[in-house]
Amino acid sequence: MKLAPAVDETARLGYPASLVLPIGMPELICVVLFVIPRTSILGAILLTGYLDGATATQVRFREPWFFFPVVIGVLVWGGLFLREDRLHALIPLRRYPTATINE
Repeated sequence: MKLAPAVDETARLGYPASLVLPIGMPELICVVLFVIPRTSILGAILLTGYLDGATATQVRFREPWFFFPVVIGVLVWGGLFLREDRLHALIPLRRYPTATINE
């Protein structure tokens, strides 16, 4: 949509305004993959990479808001963890009681 704030920030960070759409399209594709249940894990992985690039750009310019993409990434994985049972096997956050032997 090339909104003025996006174009202005892109230019301020050293990217040509003509790259707003090419930079935004991969993010949109990643979000669509994340929203589709069958491809949600792939979408989360791709979004993480995308947000890492955003974080690196923010850190490079010493922006105080560099943590914003990190927070979004944490929210992406937190939401995915809550809705995807397959991740519970990889990231066990609960302690299961140990079995006791009755004597």
